[in-house]
Amino acid sequence: MIFEQLFDNKSSTYTYVISSGKGREALIIDPVIDNVEDYTNLLNKLDLKLVKVIDTHIHADHITAMNELNKRTNCSRIMGEKSKSEVIDIKIKEDDEIEVENIKLRALYTPGHTDCSYSYLMNDRVFTGDTLLINGTGRTDFQNGNAYDAYNSLFNKLLKLPEKTLVYPAHDYNGKKFSSIENEKKNNPRLQVSSPDQYAEIMDNLNLANPKMMDVAVPANVKGLTLDQIN
Repeated sequence: MIFEQLFDNKSSTYTYVISSGKGREALIIDPVIDNVEDYTNLLNKLDLKLVKVIDTHIHADHITAMNELNKRTNCSRIMGEKSKSEVIDIKIKEDDEIEVENIKLRALYTPGHTDCSYSYLMNDRVFTGDTLLINGTGRTDFQNGNAYDAYNSLFNKLLKLPEKTLVYPAHDYNGKKFSSIENEKKNNPRLQVSSPDQYAEIMDNLNLANPKMMDVAVPANVKGLTLDQIN
């Protein structure tokens, strides 16, 4: 299996390129438009045919490369059924499976950070978007986020996965590449709570500034802008 984890320094976003092998079909999770040439070069280097691109949710801190990649490769654009994106080809719901040759991902609806947030389970690992971060969790104060929904997504879905399941988030700000469900249960400070109310109290009092690109990124991602439309 080909599994490439790429990092965008500007937004601290992780992008994942996955394929069953060289010369085969591939999918990409959470691509950033600034790095589209890097993705294209990697696909060419490994002789991969990009057939599907997934965004875990509408991002507020960067413009997705989903639409530029669709323009270049005619790949299918995939998001959850509650996504406000106007250009999605395939809208998935809870427990839907996304297949690319021998690769199979199962969709988990994990709202809270946004109302369109999904995670994707693939064998021994789960791509958690911004729902579960390494030693953190996604903020819940915009894009119809909700701390109680986030608590349910975390404690009643993600943390019920096998403890050895690897956690690959959409962001990390401290150089960590992955974690595990077991590690997050034991060490994530946001998860050391005993009730939804206690979690909500933490999340509702973070007082974080909005992402710098929020006013640009969200509309661009809803409309599906490509490079020629933003330059």
